[in-house]
Amino acid sequence: QVHLVESGGGWVQPGGSLTLSCVVSESISNYLMAWYRQVPGKQQRDLLAQISSTGTVDYMNSAKGRFTISRDNANNVVYLQMNNLKPEDTAVYYCNGHRLIPYAVYWGQGTQVTVSS
Repeated sequence: QVHLVESGGGWVQPGGSLTLSCVVSESISNYLMAWYRQVPGKQQRDLLAQISSTGTVDYMNSAKGRFTISRDNANNVVYLQMNNLKPEDTAVYYCNGHRLIPYAVYWGQGTQVTVSS
């Protein structure tokens, strides 16, 4: 079983920054890694950003210009740098790993981010 462990969440004032980390228990070199979030009262997890095994990144509109996803394949870590945070960014943030061969999808347990004054 592969484990994903997120950290770095917490409380921050509007306009502040946080960096989330996701440590994976095995090599991520063949994984598409992504960050999702689930806002309060919503059952669906929304994709924010993803990064391929070769470093190609893709951002959803909600993350463009403020969030940066990156990966460290040597240490099996994925990051999400979040700047200029807004109250509407309050959510539980989840790390996701997607491997094609053999097929597998893994989730972390989530880390809470609260943006308020």
